[in-house]
Amino acid sequence: MHAAVVRSFDRPPRYEEFATPDPAEGQVLVEVLAAGLHPRVRSGANGTHYTSDGHLPLVPGVDGVGRLPDGRRVYFVADDDAPGTMAERTLLDPRRAVPLPPDADPVIVAAAMNPAMSSWVALRRRVSFQPGQSVLVLGATGNAGQMAVQIARHLGAADVVAAGRDPRRLDLLPGLGATRVVSLAGDPDLAAERVGEAAADVDVVIDYTWGHPTQLAIPAVLSRRTERSAPLDWIQIGSMAGPDITLPSFVLRAANLRIMGSGQGSLTAAGIVAELPSLVRELTAGTLTAAALPLPLSQVEQAWTAPTEPGSRVVFTTSA
Repeated sequence: MHAAVVRSFDRPPRYEEFATPDPAEGQVLVEVLAAGLHPRVRSGANGTHYTSDGHLPLVPGVDGVGRLPDGRRVYFVADDDAPGTMAERTLLDPRRAVPLPPDADPVIVAAAMNPAMSSWVALRRRVSFQPGQSVLVLGATGNAGQMAVQIARHLGAADVVAAGRDPRRLDLLPGLGATRVVSLAGDPDLAAERVGEAAADVDVVIDYTWGHPTQLAIPAVLSRRTERSAPLDWIQIGSMAGPDITLPSFVLRAANLRIMGSGQGSLTAAGIVAELPSLVRELTAGTLTAAALPLPLSQVEQAWTAPTEPGSRVVFTTSA
């Protein structure tokens, strides 16, 4: 079979022949129809993701849409120790797969599920989010951030503050459900002040930035809260701005701040998969929207570093 193959962490994957994997007990060899190029895929392919074991060669890809031997189409999440999904075929654990309705577009599902899953699972599994509460999305101009704005509103958020750097994407967010938008561009301290003023009394923060923006935003938000003892759940999901922050100890004593992560390890695979059918239904119904750029897998090396339109996710198609 053919696959995208990573043989060096400092080069893009190449389209090559690769051995077809043999299913072990409980696994199914699935025909891959579409696989999205997510930030999680990139970090796995360059060896920087926290789950990377450093072994090469590898096939990238963490999820996709596949066709089972009986012809049914499913969305699935790859096992941690299975070959990646950017291949003509890969291995599937049926416990990590959900069926797709006949009218589901494989490209849209492959583009949207991974970025949507992060906030969908976080709000439904990591915190006891209730309709009428308010949410700050930090890093709202990324693909996952845009989905988080839609999802927070869909799940009943009364107020969604969307903070991000890209002015073109910021302009799109009110149409996706943001009640207020905040620019993170320019002076970092001033940007943090704007976030603090707009999001002083939110109940939940979905954080895709981490790094310096979060380091400044946490005290800026907490110092402006009307009631500091009111719980604030800060859910760390991405680290676009850096992997670390410095947090003064008094911040944790002076307010009811609860910092947690949402991702592999903080949730069980079963817990994540349990949320997928409802998310598939919303995507198929058009409740949540996503833009996709389908490309044949044979173009993986060129597409890996090519610029894309804001808000669009590359999806590699491997079969008709």
